[in-house]
Amino acid sequence: MKKLVESSGVEVAFKEVDVVTTGTFGAMCSSGAIINLGHSDPPMKIQNAWINDVPICHPGAAVDLYIGATAMSETRPFEYGGGHVIEDLISGKEVELRATAYGTDCYPRTQLRTTITKDDLNQFYLINFRNCYQRYVCATNSRDETIYTYMGKLLPRFGNATFAGTGELNPLMNDPDYETIGVGTRIFLGGTQGYVIGEGTQHDPKNGYGTIMVRGDCKKMNPKFIRGAAFTKYGTTMYVGIGIPIPILNIGLARKTAIRDEE
Repeated sequence: MKKLVESSGVEVAFKEVDVVTTGTFGAMCSSGAIINLGHSDPPMKIQNAWINDVPICHPGAAVDLYIGATAMSETRPFEYGGGHVIEDLISGKEVELRATAYGTDCYPRTQLRTTITKDDLNQFYLINFRNCYQRYVCATNSRDETIYTYMGKLLPRFGNATFAGTGELNPLMNDPDYETIGVGTRIFLGGTQGYVIGEGTQHDPKNGYGTIMVRGDCKKMNPKFIRGAAFTKYGTTMYVGIGIPIPILNIGLARKTAIRDEE
């Protein structure tokens, strides 16, 4: 689209192009997965849980858990975390589950230690509450010492600068007015079909900092596009691959999808 608009003009491009594909693949900390374990015998109302020594959030009923991408292992902090657990499960690997509970009449079990794979789970869904930032900041360091951040290692006295984003390929840069991206939009997520389920947290489209909230079935995902990661002296995260097709419904979208990095 971009080259066609440059060579032949926006009207020709509008007539000839039906869909523009966009995408991004980066560290997206506000990500995680909901899992439902199914009930043990006797049943258990989980209070605290760990997978591969990573603390797992228990936000709901007895065996519903949320694996946060940035939760760090208690035995391998800054090296292994929730994003790695999700990647391992998607890859079909066996992981260790530990859980404790206070015990009730209907959920008498208080201890559980076992191994699981994704095939043992009733549900395993990626629910990411802030992904695909439209654009992001550039980071540099004015201090006299090196610092370690979620934007990477920053050298002293403005010795380097780091930035994040895919620029002209970013989905939200190509549809900044959300003419085609919204609740229910089908997307490529982690190697399979996913969905936009709403605006992401900190969504600020007026200032060019749009975000989306997404959902997808982890059992169908590919670990090539979901990768656990660690930032030195900062913590763990997860790289997420997202692609969004933008149908060229009008000449305005043809013009918008011709955006270049220089802009």
